[in-house]
This record gives sequence, C-alpha cells and structure tokens, in this order.
Amino acid sequence: MQKIKVQIGWLDNYGAGSNEVPGCVATHKTLDGVKKAYIESLAWHLEALQADGDEIPKMLQGAYELEFELNTLAILHHFNGILTRSALARVTGINERLLGHYATGHRNPRPAQRQKIIDGIRKIGAEFNSVM
Repeated sequence: MQKIKVQIGWLDNYGAGSNEVPGCVATHKTLDGVKKAYIESLAWHLEALQADGDEIPKMLQGAYELEFELNTLAILHHFNGILTRSALARVTGINERLLGHYATGHRNPRPAQRQKIIDGIRKIGAEFNSVM
C-alpha cells in the first residue's frame, strides 16, 4: 500500500497539500476538518483527472493511505489553549520566547527543535496517562 504524505500548515486556517499530488489542496478552521476536506478534495481531484482524460498518478491507482504531518506552526496552534508555552518550555528545554516565535510563524525551527517539541508534547501526554 502506497503512503502519501500530506503536509498540514497554519495561516489563519489549517491548509493541507501534498508534493506527491500537485494541485490538490484543502483548508478548514479545524484540524479534523482539514483532514476530511483533503480526503474529499483528493476524490474530486481524481474524478477531474479521469474526466479530463489525464493520467492518474501511479501511486493513486491502487490502494493508498494518507499520512498527515503537521508543521510546527500547526502543531503549536492546535495545542494553543490546551498546553502552555511555559509547560512546553520546561519539558523541551526550548526558551519560551523562542516557542512564541515558532507559534506565530516569525521563525521556523530546525528539524531537531521540531522533534524536541513533538517529544515534549508526547512526554506531557504520557504524564497525564500515568495518573489516569
């Protein structure tokens, strides 16, 4: 089964697109909504390709699975109001002010910093799970 990576970003709304399926994009105000919208958009995109007699990319001809990946800005936006930057700074070791720059899109983290943020969110989640 082919895996198709779909990148999700944030800029006033969530936006989804894939380098593997050019021309297919979706937006929505919620994370679940953008995922559903992308799935619908992909179905319409494939119908349009067929109707126009265009070639359907090989990876979409058989079984495929969409793998959604949020950029750092989308991750931080998703957890805004649920997880404080102070808590995230404590578990990641990343300065709270720098996290703020990432959250507003003024700076983009290096891959290692992005991974620290993801690991920090997982660590906080594990802490919650350990007491429930």
